Amino acid sequence: MKRIILGSNSPRRRELMQGLDLPFTVDTGNSFEEHVPPGTPPQQVPLVLSRGKSHGFHRPLEADEVLVTADTVVIVGEDVLGKPHSREEAVAMLRELSGRAHEVVTGVTIRDPQHEKSFTNCTRVHFAALSPEQIDYYVDRYRPYDKAGAYAIQEWIGYVAITGIEGSFYNVMGFPVDEVYRELHAFL
Repeated sequence: MKRIILGSNSPRRRELMQGLDLPFTVDTGNSFEEHVPPGTPPQQVPLVLSRGKSHGFHRPLEADEVLVTADTVVIVGEDVLGKPHSREEAVAMLRELSGRAHEVVTGVTIRDPQHEKSFTNCTRVHFAALSPEQIDYYVDRYRPYDKAGAYAIQEWIGYVAITGIEGSFYNVMGFPVDEVYRELHAFL
């Protein structure tokens, strides 16, 4: 069996990967600077970023290693929402999501020295309308600055605002584990 390396700082991805009962290590050494070429379709943004993270890994992979990288974005209309950089950005993102459906798209790249597989997973999420007070409460209490779209489905906002999803719940958390599991087996 090959050694799996998760190239991600995300505690949620680590937790979800642990749920697969596959041994892995975490190594986040990377030289990739996030940049998306102008004109990239919104659905392709996370794929471009996951591939960049994979190829920006800080060292060549050994023959018995498999690297897994991922990136998640929220798409509402034609807007791509990544992680907010401030309270104001988080509030603005949640206002944009309020009362609307949006897509959560995760790009995943799995690579060993001889092969590479990249794919995306898309989940449609329906949000109820949120009051300004609810948005302020969530942002101030949960500080969602490390989450695409400024929210986490497994936190308070998921309980009170998400009225439905179409697709993988775990993809909304940032890692479509069922598809990762299937694709990893082709490398192991």
